[in-house]
Amino acid sequence: MNIKSACLITAMITFSSSSIAASTHWAYEGKHGSEHWGELSDKFTTCKAGVNQSPIDIAGAIGSELPKLSIDYQASSVELINNGHTVQANISGKNTFSNDAGKFDLKQFHFHAPSENTIAGKSFPLETHFVHADENGRLAVIGVMFEEGAENKTLAKLWNKMPNKAGNTASFSALLNSNDLMPVDASYFRFNGSLTTPPCSEGVRWFVMKQPINASKAQINKFVNTMGGATNRPVQPINARIILK
Repeated sequence: MNIKSACLITAMITFSSSSIAASTHWAYEGKHGSEHWGELSDKFTTCKAGVNQSPIDIAGAIGSELPKLSIDYQASSVELINNGHTVQANISGKNTFSNDAGKFDLKQFHFHAPSENTIAGKSFPLETHFVHADENGRLAVIGVMFEEGAENKTLAKLWNKMPNKAGNTASFSALLNSNDLMPVDASYFRFNGSLTTPPCSEGVRWFVMKQPINASKAQINKFVNTMGGATNRPVQPINARIILK
């Protein structure tokens, strides 16, 4: 990987974790809310002018023979950070997925409540975004929905270490396998989109799992209360995009 590619990956992953330069404040509501993102900075104009923005309502998907997502996540060390917009888990170690789009390395995963993407108009109480990059800086995100149900044991391990203030971090003494936050059924929807936070950069490959996993009401509420409210961008126009299933 050349220096330019490495810098691009670092920059885009930083953007996707909601860690934009402190000089440009953004939020999910109010005068700095999502409807105003495109006006807050010249770097955020794609939030307003983009035509392939995420999230979306996944509806009218076209049936196709989508290739299997070959997910190869290993037990890895994790650092949690509360960046003021989400709780993000930074991952180290060998964690990849591949399909016809290429091979991508998992950089981090983070959460939104309620879900950002919706499926046939249905919103879910929580969504995880697994953010990946390939050696050329191309981004791919796997989205996993949560339904309210039994306590999620893997989520419980994360939540026990959840930093409760913006800027705080926490590390794990034990290793965590991110695959434990994936559904058993690996069927998915596929579409092109963007980062769901400023600068809303497009060209992101999206893979949203059809099958949700469970989290308890208490687990969902703990995240919402820690973040101080909703952390989801409203769904964006699909425009001329095709959704495959």
